[in-house]
Amino acid sequence: MNLDVPDDADDDEAAAIAAAVGAYLNDRSRAAAAAATTSDDETWTDRKWAFAGRLDSVQGRAARVTDSTPTDSWTAAGRTDRF
Repeated sequence: MNLDVPDDADDDEAAAIAAAVGAYLNDRSRAAAAAATTSDDETWTDRKWAFAGRLDSVQGRAARVTDSTPTDSWTAAGRTDRF
C-alpha cells in the first residue's frame, strides 16, 4: 500500500498519519472478519412450528414446513400452496 503524505509534513506528522491510516485499516479488517463469522441467517429451528400452526389456523389445513422454506415471512406466506 502506498500512502501519500503531504510534502510539508514533518516526521512526527507523517508517523501520526500512518498510524491513523493503519488503525483505520485494522478496524476495518476486524469488522469484516466479525461480520463474516456472525451469521444473521435466520433458520426455521423454532419458528417453523409456529408458522405451521399459523397455516393451520388461517387456512384450515395442516402442512409440513420444510427446512428449505424461506425465512422471510412474506415470501413464505406466498408459497403456502407448495407445502
